Amino acid sequence: MSFAAILSIMCFMKKPISFYCGKILKASPALFLGLVLSVWVFQPSNAKGESPPVILALGDSLTAGFGVSSAESYPARLQVILKSRGYPHRVINAGVSGDTTAGGLRRLPWLMRNGPAIVILALGANDGLRGLPLSEIRSNLERIVQICRDHGAKVLLTGMKVPPNFGEDYSGQFERVFSRLSEEFKLPFVPFLLEGVAAKRELTQPDGIHPLGPGYAIVVDTVWKTLEPML
Repeated sequence: MSFAAILSIMCFMKKPISFYCGKILKASPALFLGLVLSVWVFQPSNAKGESPPVILALGDSLTAGFGVSSAESYPARLQVILKSRGYPHRVINAGVSGDTTAGGLRRLPWLMRNGPAIVILALGANDGLRGLPLSEIRSNLERIVQICRDHGAKVLLTGMKVPPNFGEDYSGQFERVFSRLSEEFKLPFVPFLLEGVAAKRELTQPDGIHPLGPGYAIVVDTVWKTLEPML
């Protein structure tokens, strides 16, 4: 008879299991040890021993935290918020300065080895600053979203903007790349990652784009409002 079967029989007997365990221990220490090991092996895994779910922050210098300490970047600040609110998630900062949608697409298969539950997609700013074709930007973002979904990850999409000197036509169409993608794929969407931060001297570095520490405090709050319902 198997150890599991013996335990099942003991559960239906009138006396406490401890009574029978004492008898078994005296009669056969080896059998008692086997029973204990059987229970330990077949019990459900402890959730505390499982790997925490991963949030992958995929982006460029705005995600990497260019010009500030690593602790001031928005992914690092997001980790602090998650911990303070009791969420077990681990945030991976996958931001690379100067990266484009094409670069993110190339890096993605390797990054997905982390098994993220959620991917925060914040790419496209450098594409726009380089005046790359909108069709190319759209195609790369779409492929990124599809790969994430194929791996079982939810995607939070953040929109980007380009300076007005690029012209109303290009800048307007550039912004619509993100909004239309979010609508088509029904993605949680942050219309502009740097909302309330861009071009504000007290919140950005001299370029008027990359946030300072206080600027990133606003960025993470912007992301958090859309991210929290996804957890």
